Amino acid sequence: MAYDSAATKDRILAAASAEFAAYGVAGARVDRIAAAAEANKRAIYDYFGDKKALFAAVLERLMTELAEAVPPADDADLGAYAGALFEYHRAHPEALRLLLWEALEMGDEPVPEEATRTRHYLDKVAAAETALAGGGDDPKALLFFTMGLVGWSLSMPQLRRMVLGEDYSLDRLGAQVSAAVRAMAGERRDRPASSD
Repeated sequence: MAYDSAATKDRILAAASAEFAAYGVAGARVDRIAAAAEANKRAIYDYFGDKKALFAAVLERLMTELAEAVPPADDADLGAYAGALFEYHRAHPEALRLLLWEALEMGDEPVPEEATRTRHYLDKVAAAETALAGGGDDPKALLFFTMGLVGWSLSMPQLRRMVLGEDYSLDRLGAQVSAAVRAMAGERRDRPASSD
């Protein structure tokens, strides 16, 4: 049977994603990634370089999958975008963990592929501008706050439990996040038509 390098790369990325989500970059072990991917360590270094480069490849894949799964909304309903983002992260908790590890380990330093990832957010900023057409003046802040509400709500289960109570469902929380984003945006659909 012929060697399938694309399949091997996919297995390595999947194994690395799980390893980095569990241990971060510093705690991740290449030998565990190789074993989980059923590949040898040499293949990891040949395809991706060092461990930091592998982490960058994992994040690039994550951002691509996230952008495809939750594109910026074409309409002005940024609350719907927040709800879709909430559900994506709820179904894929490793994505938030990877971003949190990146923040913990890189701090304020530039992250891998930062310029490319920054451009990725420009479409979302444009969607936030559309949402703010009826009021407000800072679409970048609105997008940042939207992402913060989603991320914080899902990445802090202990605070969620202590503040909201053990019986506060994620379905209810997701709806509240969407409502909060709509309130921040002052979305036009909730306002009476202007008499101008």
